[in-house]
Amino acid sequence: MSGTPARTAADAATADVVCLGESMVTFLPSQPGRLADVPSFGRGIGGAESNVACALARAGHRAAWVSRVGADGFGDHLVDAISAYGVDTSAVRRDPARPTGIYFRTATDRAADVHEVAYYRAGSAASAMSPANVPREALLAGRVLHLSGITAALSADCLALLRELTAPRPGRPLVSFDVNHRPGLWRGGDATPDVLLELARGADLVFVGEDEAEEAWGITAGAEAIREALPEPAVLVVKRGADGATVFARPGAGCTDVVTDVPALRVDVVAPVGAGDAFAAGFLSATLRGLPVRDRARHGHLMAAAVLTVAGDLTDPPARDRADHLAALDDAAWGRLRLGPGWTGDDTEVRST
Repeated sequence: MSGTPARTAADAATADVVCLGESMVTFLPSQPGRLADVPSFGRGIGGAESNVACALARAGHRAAWVSRVGADGFGDHLVDAISAYGVDTSAVRRDPARPTGIYFRTATDRAADVHEVAYYRAGSAASAMSPANVPREALLAGRVLHLSGITAALSADCLALLRELTAPRPGRPLVSFDVNHRPGLWRGGDATPDVLLELARGADLVFVGEDEAEEAWGITAGAEAIREALPEPAVLVVKRGADGATVFARPGAGCTDVVTDVPALRVDVVAPVGAGDAFAAGFLSATLRGLPVRDRARHGHLMAAAVLTVAGDLTDPPARDRADHLAALDDAAWGRLRLGPGWTGDDTEVRST
């Protein structure tokens, strides 16, 4: 099926997915409120691409994370924490001259007007990634290379790296690209979010939200209009928030799209962060397993629901047999599901309404 990376004889020695991007030490608020009013913060890790790698590793895949961190304690913490999820971090490089990035955020939804994020990543080790200093053999060692638009916004060198990795070339892995538009990262630079469209057009599999397409590119006419702007990727996943996702997939070269709409699940949300990364991980996991498009999107929704029902950006996904059972439900049963905290436990009953 289109968008499924081919297996080769070398697969036994390679990663399933290689994820490239910056991860930072995240300071999470001890209570809701403005950053000015939060009295203390707990330490975590945060990074779109490393989140995907961690989720895939916990789902039983061979995942690797490629990046640069500072030669400092925060860099030590990132590498140790991500490795603890089962992710291969052997290609992470240390930069003795630049620090590891950190950020603070409030507890509210990223899309809410009151949400605040304070980044301390300018001049970070990861922002110095370039075609010259990132190990190419590590990037090309997987069946899938997963990238994000966040990296493109970090520096001119990072943008040059992503342009090189999304350029068509024989023998490259399947390139997955999550647009991940972050408006705050594009302020004051020479590049604009238009480059995200350019990068996405070079990928094989693209994830983008309707809200992102409107904010970054001014596309307001829905999923079909986004597909018209992104005709090249073999698989395009348009995320429509609570309405679900629309997947455009071509069965083969020269074929027309098969369009699949997959409703979202009803979820009792604990914290609305990390869901997009988890959705990408679930979709990629099912893609690696060669599952049908509908089930790929359903696995994305299920992995997103696992993160939405915990306080942090990362959590263990549901066991594979449990997720497969839920993803295989008929449309009526899928529509009746309602998932709340603890639903991923083996002895927890999943509610239907």
